[in-house]
Amino acid sequence: MTAELVRGQNHPLPQARLEVRVSAGEPIVAGATLGDEQGKVRGVEWVAHPGAPTLPGIEVSKQAAADHRLAFDLDALPGTVHHVHVLLALPAGGGGPGRFGAVAAPSVVVTGLDGAEIAGYTITGLNAESAVVALELYRRQDAWKVRAVGQGYAGGLAELFADQGLPQAQQLAAGINEAVAQGLARSVAAPPPRLPDGERTRPAALAPGSDQTHAGPVSQGAADHVQPHQGNPGTSRPGSPYDGAGPQSGAAPQSSGHAVGRSVPQEGHPGAPVRPDSAAARPAAPGAGGPIDYSHPARQNVAPPPPAPPAAPGHSAQPVAGDATGWTMEERLYNQVWGMFEDLARATAAYRSAVDFADSRREQELDKALSDPRSRIGGQGDAAREAAQAKHARLAEQARAALDRDLAQLMAESDVVEPALPPAYARWDNPVWHGYRVPMETPMAVRLGDLHLPESEGLRIPMLVRLPLERGLWIDSGRAGSRDDSLADADELRRLAMDTAVAHAARLLAVHPAGEFTVHVIDPAGSGASALAPLTQSGVLAGPPAVGAAGVTDMLARLIQRVDLVQMAVRGGAADSLPPDLDTAEQLLIVNDFPHGFDDRAVTQLRYLADEGPAVGVHLMMVADREDAAAYGPLLDPLWRSLLRLTPVPDEHLADPWVGHAWTYEPVTVPSGSQILHQVLAQIAAARRSWNR
Repeated sequence: MTAELVRGQNHPLPQARLEVRVSAGEPIVAGATLGDEQGKVRGVEWVAHPGAPTLPGIEVSKQAAADHRLAFDLDALPGTVHHVHVLLALPAGGGGPGRFGAVAAPSVVVTGLDGAEIAGYTITGLNAESAVVALELYRRQDAWKVRAVGQGYAGGLAELFADQGLPQAQQLAAGINEAVAQGLARSVAAPPPRLPDGERTRPAALAPGSDQTHAGPVSQGAADHVQPHQGNPGTSRPGSPYDGAGPQSGAAPQSSGHAVGRSVPQEGHPGAPVRPDSAAARPAAPGAGGPIDYSHPARQNVAPPPPAPPAAPGHSAQPVAGDATGWTMEERLYNQVWGMFEDLARATAAYRSAVDFADSRREQELDKALSDPRSRIGGQGDAAREAAQAKHARLAEQARAALDRDLAQLMAESDVVEPALPPAYARWDNPVWHGYRVPMETPMAVRLGDLHLPESEGLRIPMLVRLPLERGLWIDSGRAGSRDDSLADADELRRLAMDTAVAHAARLLAVHPAGEFTVHVIDPAGSGASALAPLTQSGVLAGPPAVGAAGVTDMLARLIQRVDLVQMAVRGGAADSLPPDLDTAEQLLIVNDFPHGFDDRAVTQLRYLADEGPAVGVHLMMVADREDAAAYGPLLDPLWRSLLRLTPVPDEHLADPWVGHAWTYEPVTVPSGSQILHQVLAQIAAARRSWNR
């Protein structure tokens, strides 16, 4: 079935070679821009348009028409390209409507070479805009996805290109309009048919490198990075046209049959199957004497579905919880949270880029005005400064208005998504916890906090960490980097850090089935007894907290023995040979007040658990101040780097290498006076007792 997208929704692309078919009620211009990791268009050579219709891997039409077919081969794009934006525009002049609000809502459909529709999007809600970014094809962990964008620009192509960071936006827009006016007409042929594996060739200069994509509300990367997936960074290829000024616009698109990313299960497409090499699936070649039939080969006798009802002018479509791809509601909500994170990151990046552009433009105009001695006489200099300031204020206001519009839509989406989240994704004050029952299955992820940016203080994006945990957690009880100056008391920070650790441990216990998650505690001096009371009094711990040097030694020895036994069984393919009394559940070790009470051997054992434990289900949660462990020198640096650093107070320590933002992390705390934590732990303890019987 075709995925009918709404604005902001994404969908996986199961193949690299595809078409984007555009339908509109009036002749429009269609093109595409290429973007780097930050989505920036580096030059005019990165734009496919009617005057330069071909780039490596892309071909667009050279005419304004009511229907278009754009050809894409994503494998032929060099590794420096991470984003492809499909843009539509109304031709300038010529007595046309001049704005999308006066024409039927255009629609775009992504199809495979066999005509099978992958995703469709009807662009509604446009009014005074004369150019729009319809779709975005973007690379995520070596796989490609499509997102419905629908971002319109009243200033036309010039404003659109400027928003994507193109310095020559005005000149390029004028050149495109001139090319369209000259009537350079040529239909776009579909890419050549896919070749067998043995016949595929590609120039070495255009082979994509190994790219990685970062950022998201799923945190599994370096301790100070919001980084869900890891991979090798992209490499530069000498001779590639993308290494210098940009792609050569005259190059023909390269063909490749390599599949991109993972195989995504798709529902069956209605209608009889059509082979890619059949006559019904082949479009007419350019110059063959007949027009191209843009209708779906498998639906030529079927009336098109009615268009989606347009939103009221000036209003966006009403957001819906779970409005994302996925087999289950949990997966759809997970993907929707991810999409909200990406949308906020992109909107903020666009705003900051626009403000930087306005600042640099003002400085250039002021320098130009002041460099001319004649402008210093009379009021010319003052007039030039006032004009530059007014232009800067206008550009900044436009950028803020665009950001506020996007933030309003994201806030509306958050208002419907947050109440619909399951317990694993929900805040502690969500009513869903009052109906909590011990689950039968482990969820995809768990919420360990919220993320936000300075430009959007009121919008919180859930920070979801995939399960099973791939890294340990470090609850930083120190003052380093803390933004809360009111917490000058080190003892208060340690208490908050331990409370945060207990809340995280309780949540991890709550999202696992009974008997599948075990929590141990090391508290050498007993300083965390008060904070640990909810865990100890409810009876959810595997045993009393380990205290003193002997308790620390015994606890670490037992967990290391478990790691060694499971590793040997897995490597030897003899999982059935494990001792019958071995606890095969996921293990979490909470370590309080580190490094006090730990000798050199214990420190080495902790490092071993941090490195080897996650692979066999043993995880660390360290509650520690790094400055207290400074006496160990660089010995502990690998330990800190191997753990995901969280803080008990809001702190800007999670970096986003995808777009360069520094995200503020806030822990998800239990509301003051609430008994929900005790109620949840009581149910977990009862379920554990029943399971043990």
